[in-house]
Amino acid sequence: RQSVLRCCSHASVLPGKRAQDSDTCLVMWCRASPWQVRRPFVLGTQQQQWKATISHWFIRFLDEDKLLTTLFTQNIDGLDYQTGLTRSKAINVHGSLAVIKCEGCNADADFEAFCDQVQTNVKDIYGVDPTAPKESTNILCQSCGKPLVKPNTVLFGGSLPEEFFARSESDAAAADLLIVAGTSLQVSPANSLVYKVSDKATRVLINRERVGEELGLDFDGGEQEGRRDLFLGGNCDETFLQLMSLLEWLPRLEAVRDQLPEGNQQLLDAALQKAEHMRSV
Repeated sequence: RQSVLRCCSHASVLPGKRAQDSDTCLVMWCRASPWQVRRPFVLGTQQQQWKATISHWFIRFLDEDKLLTTLFTQNIDGLDYQTGLTRSKAINVHGSLAVIKCEGCNADADFEAFCDQVQTNVKDIYGVDPTAPKESTNILCQSCGKPLVKPNTVLFGGSLPEEFFARSESDAAAADLLIVAGTSLQVSPANSLVYKVSDKATRVLINRERVGEELGLDFDGGEQEGRRDLFLGGNCDETFLQLMSLLEWLPRLEAVRDQLPEGNQQLLDAALQKAEHMRSV
């Protein structure tokens, strides 16, 4: 079976929030002084201060087994790429901190090189990095020379990537399983994936609470024949861990244990102990 997933982060949380004014946003990303506020977030992303979770690794394993059609994610934290997920399989609906572009000429920029320039060009207003410059200078685009280089996150009032609209039609139609995880399903047009999949596709919601019923999800069908919607209530990482156990993927997750957040490591250790106990009885 192939699947389309949309998943959000839980155990790894990137601080900060999107600005609510388009002019402020443009200045924030493109001029040196307001960059000072964002400096620790950008460098923290480079240094993997926030780690990909069990949920992210579940998606990576689907990709490895050629079971993943597309990951549509509203997260901008770039954690999906920490796992080595095939880049062409991910659609960042609202952009990503891990993808750098020039707002002026749309040229791509190297993520590591960009972070190095944030390190050397942008003042540390928090006073925690003694290597930071005393004053900030612009980060210029290597192609057009303008100070418009930024992560390709979608700012307030900005347009979603064209790729989302094209792939949400074709890839959703090709999938026979939709997994929706960690979302309120309140944000349009990302929530349109729920009704863009085939009428024959199974739809699974992994979430703390039931959502999406106004979009056509029906979790009250009982065991009736033809039921297509399933609600798995609870924490996303814990639920995906249970699915990994059923799929016998725990050894694969154990192999990347050190790359998980501490809380996820504890969840995995408990699951491994339980699996060992079950084998011994």
